[in-house]
Amino acid sequence: MNGPLLGAVFVVGASTLWGTTGTVATFAPSVSPLAIGAVAMGVGGLLQALSAVQPIANHWDVLRSRWLLVALGAAAVGVYPLAFYSSMHLSGVALGTVVSIGSAPLASAVIERLAERKDLTRRWMLGALIGVAGAGLLCFAGDSAERPGALAEAWAVPAGVVLGLAAGVTYALYSWAAHRLISGGVSSRAAMGAVFGLGGALLMPVLAVTGRPLLESWGNFTVGAYMALVPMFAGYVLFGWGLARVRASTATGLSLMETVVAAVLAVVVVGERLPALGWLGVAMVLASLFVLAPRQPGGQDDGSGQACAAARTEARSTVGQ
Repeated sequence: MNGPLLGAVFVVGASTLWGTTGTVATFAPSVSPLAIGAVAMGVGGLLQALSAVQPIANHWDVLRSRWLLVALGAAAVGVYPLAFYSSMHLSGVALGTVVSIGSAPLASAVIERLAERKDLTRRWMLGALIGVAGAGLLCFAGDSAERPGALAEAWAVPAGVVLGLAAGVTYALYSWAAHRLISGGVSSRAAMGAVFGLGGALLMPVLAVTGRPLLESWGNFTVGAYMALVPMFAGYVLFGWGLARVRASTATGLSLMETVVAAVLAVVVVGERLPALGWLGVAMVLASLFVLAPRQPGGQDDGSGQACAAARTEARSTVGQ
């Protein structure tokens, strides 16, 4: 399996873990969206840093020389979970999810175009269009009748949409920042540990203020621990490996798989029904993954040659440690 294709597999694996968060969060209804976001990304980010102490030390000079890129990625990590979970709380799960996840590939493409002058291939545009449309069908096909009381306020839905856009942009931003660090010779563990560790530290004050319900029952504590350890820690380890092999715009496009996993779990675990339109959305997202997946052995169609070289360098350094 070539490097870019393996990177795509890692990203899809990460997206599969992320797709479990919505279902798991339903087991802790008393925990606020800010607390869920802070414990998931905050604790998960700190664990990323702790597991990468040695790689961060090995690449400290490069990280310090690119401190602005690290700080930009960390700030995006700090904003993303608060915006994402608050968007779903205000505008409903369906609308919040499709705006947040659906806008990320487009935002990532714009960032790459403006910052790196990278052209968008017709294959990427086709795959992104199919995937975003499928995600939209998938999210809106579900039953959105159960909405928070906050939706009674006229401002709630527009505010949720704005927060969803903020989540999509910040997701694209920290993905791009991590990819740039990795392309510059920093190992994926060091890049993800630095960006997510600093971002996690920024979320600790939010967790201190909002996280008390997480300690009020073993159920809530278990949900918080799962969110931090599995989708955020393990998921972003896989995502980092993926970013070492594919462009950020490709990675954010492939992460639309999260909507499929979330929908299937809602049917199997929560007992929701998914109408025919929803299953059409599932098929469209899966088709988009096939379109977006890199094909050329050298990764030239993905523009990720530098990242692949960084991945090979990281593999050699890991063997040597």
